[in-house]
Amino acid sequence: MMTIGEMQKEILRLKKENDFCILAHAYQSQDILEVADYTGDSYGLSLQAAKAPQKNVLMCGVRFMAETVKMLSPEKRVFLSHPQAGCPMAEQLDTELLESLQANNPDFTTVCYINTTAALKTLCDVCVTSSSAVKIIKNIDNDKILFVPDCNLGAWVAKEVPEKDFKFVHGGCPTHLRMSLKNVKKARNLHPDALLLVHPECLPEVSNEADYVGSTTGIMSYAINSDAKEFIIGTENSIIQHLQFQCPDKMFYPLSKDCVCHNMKLTTLADVYNCVKRNSGEEIDISEDVRVKALGCINKMLELGE
Repeated sequence: MMTIGEMQKEILRLKKENDFCILAHAYQSQDILEVADYTGDSYGLSLQAAKAPQKNVLMCGVRFMAETVKMLSPEKRVFLSHPQAGCPMAEQLDTELLESLQANNPDFTTVCYINTTAALKTLCDVCVTSSSAVKIIKNIDNDKILFVPDCNLGAWVAKEVPEKDFKFVHGGCPTHLRMSLKNVKKARNLHPDALLLVHPECLPEVSNEADYVGSTTGIMSYAINSDAKEFIIGTENSIIQHLQFQCPDKMFYPLSKDCVCHNMKLTTLADVYNCVKRNSGEEIDISEDVRVKALGCINKMLELGE
């Protein structure tokens, strides 16, 4: 039997021995974040992976994140910590449906959220993250935007960019959709002095009630830098634990106890241990044709986000 500390120590040794860079999305548990080389959101992790000197990259997150790492670092071996860790939102829309939508809306620029598969990105004009979406869409030289796949994030962007015409598909993050206006009222009654910080993947009626709407890293940064002492967190509940470690003098409450991403929670510290031992994990393979086509919308994101 190994303790958490002993397993973490062995992971740190093995990742050096086997030349691994460990990436951990912010929705992973605290014990995994403590052995990671980099933590953050999906796109930020991909950029860090591209700069890292290691030949092997382990993504502690979900499949589309590992795909994005592979697209930006084709020369590296990229592993997904748990083969079943997918993203329901990324998988909601397939290429056939998107091609049909584009055929019916030929004058629209197709903007995809980064939470999409590599295959879907091959058909899109521009990729965005939750933190960059407003700026990038404002910079697109077209007033007609087909936004996929999250209509809730899209609705929030549309509110921030009212000068443009948006079309959406019915999609979204099942985890963030678990939070309702009823949850907001209950949390406000329980914690009347707390600020409500939510992710734009939430339903519009939830986002409209928030004191701050932003990406996962945006929410954490806001809470860390705020003078306020109490916060209701409207995103995946692991963020509450991370903020409790970073700000022990502040109080953090979940908007809903059900805001848990089961795909993110598939990865355990033991999975990370076995991956760096080369005993498990799935190596991500993307054809060069798909990689180059998908990279087009990411490069456009970089260009318009400057």
